[in-house]
Amino acid sequence: TKSEVPAENFPFCTKDPNESRVQVPDERFDYLCDYFKPPSKVPAFLTVVDIAGLIKGASEGQGLGNAFLSHINECDAIFNLCRAFEDDDIIHVEGDVNPVRDLEIISEELRKKDEERLMADYEKKEKFIGRINDKREKAEFEILTKIKNVLVDEKKHIRFIEWNPAEIEVLNKYLFLTSKPALYLINLSEKDYLRKKNKWLLKIKEWIDKNDSGAPVIVFSADFESKLAAMEPQERAEYLKET
Repeated sequence: TKSEVPAENFPFCTKDPNESRVQVPDERFDYLCDYFKPPSKVPAFLTVVDIAGLIKGASEGQGLGNAFLSHINECDAIFNLCRAFEDDDIIHVEGDVNPVRDLEIISEELRKKDEERLMADYEKKEKFIGRINDKREKAEFEILTKIKNVLVDEKKHIRFIEWNPAEIEVLNKYLFLTSKPALYLINLSEKDYLRKKNKWLLKIKEWIDKNDSGAPVIVFSADFESKLAAMEPQERAEYLKET
């Protein structure tokens, strides 16, 4: 989005969610506007919300990321940003760089947050469901039990299971984080990005193939993109030709 947000060399620099919007390029939209010449144009925008990073134990109150997960409840998808570069001057909250471990942590903390949300309601309903004759309530509780089996007992993400329309209707009430499609952003050093080599990429691919098969993966370098964003268009074009 070309937005600038705080980025410091200490954990939890981001305390408040940062929100930005970027226009979605669409040649079809441009064509229709040129053809019909409307008095005003309203293009599609992508809204991106950046929250504090999740650490192991966030669902039990460790760190700050868990406190802000509520800000992405209504998002359509989740970008999982993962560090895959070494830099002694940039602290990693776990003490060392291991993107596969980090992906495991993110995946599990999102699941635990959903478990917390589900069980708070499930346990309340469980206490009185046997004493009522409301068919709708009982049908919904059966669906919640199925969700519990997936999310809590099998420890799977919601989106990995096929759900029927009635089940989806119940799922939509809860806005589960693990029901949202995930995209993986792998941040490399500029050197690794330009030479297209990184010791973690194969291991990351293996983890995603096993745990979220088919999910989109975008490999990039934040340093490189920042450098390009600061250039004038002509300078940027010439630099890209050289690299």
